[in-house]
Amino acid sequence: MRPILAVLLFLQSAIIVTGGAVRLTGSGLGCPTWPRCTADSYKPVVGQAEGHFHSWIEFSNRLLTFALVVGAIVAIIAVLKSGRKDLRVLAAFQFIGIFGQGVLGGITVLTKLNPIPVAGHFLLSIALVAAGTTLYYQWDSKFRKIPSIPVFARLHLFLATIVIILGTLVTGTGPNAGDWQAPRFHFKIETIARVHSDVVIIFLLLTLAYYFLGKLSHETKRLIRILGVISIAQGALGFIQYYQGVPPLLVGAHLLGSILVWIAAWRIWLSTSRTSTPISLG
Repeated sequence: MRPILAVLLFLQSAIIVTGGAVRLTGSGLGCPTWPRCTADSYKPVVGQAEGHFHSWIEFSNRLLTFALVVGAIVAIIAVLKSGRKDLRVLAAFQFIGIFGQGVLGGITVLTKLNPIPVAGHFLLSIALVAAGTTLYYQWDSKFRKIPSIPVFARLHLFLATIVIILGTLVTGTGPNAGDWQAPRFHFKIETIARVHSDVVIIFLLLTLAYYFLGKLSHETKRLIRILGVISIAQGALGFIQYYQGVPPLLVGAHLLGSILVWIAAWRIWLSTSRTSTPISLG
């Protein structure tokens, strides 16, 4: 099961990156309708007003959804065959969530990249990555939720989520909205970017306090060290991209970094909110 779940987690992360490529290349309306790419074709056609390059960028992102559907179906079959009832809801969510993404993607296109469904599109992917991470790390252990989860753990995950949400507001306010005609959030970019960076700093300080003041296992401390390294690199990249005028390549790298930060934060949450007992898969 583990290779199957690893591929599924990779694909859930990859579609976020390819979705970012759609935005950063201005290809959000490369296929101006949905579910078809044009009024008469499901794939790009030569001579489209949107440009062949932009059409294929958007179409390629849509194609990755089919790979995700296959991955989710294979994961569900594997979970059912393994007899792991505790994994069934997570596996089903992967499958249902992909169809939810398809619907949100359609709404995004039909509303001409309105930033609200665009942000929802990303946040649903983040939820699917969290579920995929749980599937991957829970496959060989029986997890039991801890009745009284530490306040530090709750606050840490809450701030990680707020950082992600604020990141979508910054993106939806800035120039990389997927198309030059796309609507934006009506925030002042300097203000929303500063709020985002301030919350990131608070998150880093909380992570530091969590490490030294929390009653943590050696494994959780190891995971916090990993998160700390990724978060510092991500924060530095965020400042550089902002003062460089948000060049697409740096923005894309920052997007990838946000996925890594989220996975690292979610692993910390799993380690502090549950106990695990290894199980035999033979």
